[in-house]
Amino acid sequence: MRGPGGAARTTGRTPGGTAYTLHGTGDSPVVLVAGAGGAGRIWEHHQVPALTAAGRLVVTFDHGPEPTARTTSGTGADTSEPVVSEAYGPLALAARTVELLTALDLPPCPLVGHSLGALAVQELLLTDAHRVSGALLAATRGRSDVLAEALTRAETAAARSGTRPPPEYEAFVRLVLNLSPRTLADEGAAAEWLDLFELAALTGESAADRPLPPLGHRPADFGRIPVPVLVVGFADDVLAPAPLGREVASAIPGARYTELADAGHLGFLERPGAFNTVLLDFLATLAPTDPGAPRVP
Repeated sequence: MRGPGGAARTTGRTPGGTAYTLHGTGDSPVVLVAGAGGAGRIWEHHQVPALTAAGRLVVTFDHGPEPTARTTSGTGADTSEPVVSEAYGPLALAARTVELLTALDLPPCPLVGHSLGALAVQELLLTDAHRVSGALLAATRGRSDVLAEALTRAETAAARSGTRPPPEYEAFVRLVLNLSPRTLADEGAAAEWLDLFELAALTGESAADRPLPPLGHRPADFGRIPVPVLVVGFADDVLAPAPLGREVASAIPGARYTELADAGHLGFLERPGAFNTVLLDFLATLAPTDPGAPRVP
């Protein structure tokens, strides 16, 4: 099977049920960890072609179905209600990523995480850094803030109410939360993004009904991260403000920080050329992955 840009494409599932896709035929793997919503294909239009063209074997994967809490009504009937749970937070995604690395028998290789994916990679670096040769963390943070807490409360209340706004309204909210003023000022681009967000809402792929558990305060732990790290902030990011990403970089020994202008939370899609340049330049600084290196236990 051929994928984006004509690259070879192989699909499969881990023993735990995680659906993954291998893109390209290179012997230097890089694993891309998506944000909330969890569809690995979000990387396929821009990042996968750039990486496979550079000779990389690219691994993308889906987070999998989100669990629901079972409750019992007064009549004895079971009902399902979404709840804020670590079952689909950073720790769970970190564990799923480790399971993927193990199932594919990958040598230590670079990880690229965005948003929730970046939070998961941060946690993985604290427990399984021996599996990683370097990490790029995009749109990340090491702690919560007032806006994040307010959004979590709002999305938790909406999820528990059993109702959700019309797709058109949800699309508008996602548009202004995820993109930069420069994109919003471009009427053609804004219209295209609205269509994409509305489709996501209609198909149930929006992350609006998947509120995350409390983040806590993590920077004090990041001093234990031993691998090369690049943190990428997006200057107009509302959901993961750039200064919070800079805090993460400051807390990790030797980590670097770079920031893309005119980019919101989805900056890797909004400014893919600039993001891909930063990504490829970072990967070039890492020691080459040895495909014959002993696998970790």
